[in-house]
Amino acid sequence: MRSATIVCGLGVLLAAMVSGSSGAQPPPVSYLSNSPVEIVVVAHQDDWQLFMGDVVARQIRSGKPIVFIYLTAGDDGREPLYWATRERAALESTRAAIGLAATDSAGSHCSTANTLRHAMRRCTILNTASYFLRLPDGRRNGAGFAGHFHQSLRKLRGGRIASMSPVDGSTDYDSWADLTNTVAELIGESSANRIVTIHTSDPSVVVNPHDHFDHRMAGLLVSDSRRKHKWNVTYYTGYALASRAPNRSNDQMREKTRLFTAYDRAMMQVNAKWGAYREHPAFYSECMQRTYARRVISQ
Repeated sequence: MRSATIVCGLGVLLAAMVSGSSGAQPPPVSYLSNSPVEIVVVAHQDDWQLFMGDVVARQIRSGKPIVFIYLTAGDDGREPLYWATRERAALESTRAAIGLAATDSAGSHCSTANTLRHAMRRCTILNTASYFLRLPDGRRNGAGFAGHFHQSLRKLRGGRIASMSPVDGSTDYDSWADLTNTVAELIGESSANRIVTIHTSDPSVVVNPHDHFDHRMAGLLVSDSRRKHKWNVTYYTGYALASRAPNRSNDQMREKTRLFTAYDRAMMQVNAKWGAYREHPAFYSECMQRTYARRVISQ
């Protein structure tokens, strides 16, 4: 009976996550503080925990407004329950970073937001806001998955496809410029003319080789807009972390591990086979011991 209850509950969860709540949308997270705004632009729901978790957690605890923009559904070509669970798991990591228990819903709200005519899911938890654009996962090589007509961010930026649609069919992005402008508008709405620092994946194949193409596209999206909008950017190494020397203190390593564990636990509560650490324990252990980044200051 316990298994049946869990499956039923997850069906309700999936329906709520896909449709969005009907409650009034809260004010932008930037209204919560006069501090500079930190923006995290990533491809997948576990990217920031793995590659920049200790840094982002420190910013969250400082009380600054933090905005997460997740470009893809991280669906890996799988069923809707998988990507819906990834969104929930990402929010569990955010709760952990804030210091809230998984059962603590204080200051939490989810709704449908609209930016430049594009609908997306928006969830706020205290001083954080998370936007889920739900574009199809492009596969590590950028070739995409058959279930979503082989769409990918790499193909959109390279002009190999004319448009791209989220996995929930909520909208269409009719070009790379449309997507880039939408993200820039999101950042502008969240910052209210305050100083913005963006955290994202390093798009450089020299500094950050062998990375997932969705990670690279997240970094390129920011890079394509950075000079126009005068953003300060911190670019983080992705899969190449495993080839670098460990550089985190014990406390920093524990912080990253705590955030990633919150994500992984939420995934395995739905399906034990969805535990990322279980699939690649050596790689994920190496990520916990390393955070490498370079900073670019707007002139």
